Amino acid sequence: MIRPVEPGSLLILIPALNEAASIGQVVQECRAVMGAAPILVIDDCSRDSTALVARRAGAEVMRLPHHLGLGGAVQAGYKLAFELGYDYVIRIDGDGQHDPAGIPKILAALRQGGVEMVIGSRFSGHAGEHTSLARAIGIRFFRLLLWPILGQKVHDPTSGFVGVGRPALALFSNTFPLEYPEIEALVVLQRKAFRFIEIPCRMRPRRSGRSSITTLKSFYYIIHVLLGVFVNILKYEGPRRRS
Repeated sequence: MIRPVEPGSLLILIPALNEAASIGQVVQECRAVMGAAPILVIDDCSRDSTALVARRAGAEVMRLPHHLGLGGAVQAGYKLAFELGYDYVIRIDGDGQHDPAGIPKILAALRQGGVEMVIGSRFSGHAGEHTSLARAIGIRFFRLLLWPILGQKVHDPTSGFVGVGRPALALFSNTFPLEYPEIEALVVLQRKAFRFIEIPCRMRPRRSGRSSITTLKSFYYIIHVLLGVFVNILKYEGPRRRS
């Protein structure tokens, strides 16, 4: 059972939906890299044995009573981590595309201070391996959109390999986009004048299944995210004072 912790502790968070074929290896790889660091799988009402496989691999599992979508699953994990006192949470997807070997680099960047979020980027130092043409086009579009809003370039705005520190954890515990959250989350950070950086991380092919974002859903994705971005711009509260 995930329990309250000492300051400075890390939680590895894995949102998952019907990832029984890959979740076990993801958990095992995280354990091999990070030792005794707790691993929490958020099972978003999977119809397969995701929860059972994750527990057998050594993870704690939170099974949501209702399907919340990716953003809702991630926020549930953030809220629990914040309430239990974790200072760092690193999210990694359950499909096996992210190499857990990048977790120590993300954690080190967070602990060095000065930023509230660290993004594991498939494009920063890499060529975006294992990225479909449609996704690559979408990423380029959102890069151009976000650059003037964020005041800095972001190479991989859709990355699900993300580490956050306690200030961002507190923010996301209360407000977090429910669908396709990665891009909107960056704008939420900008509203609070929180900072982020990207570091190179390796991407791999999915171990099983396929992406839920089809060509038709891509149009919905773009429209939904654009609306979310501009709503968050309207909510901008001005620069945050630093003590």
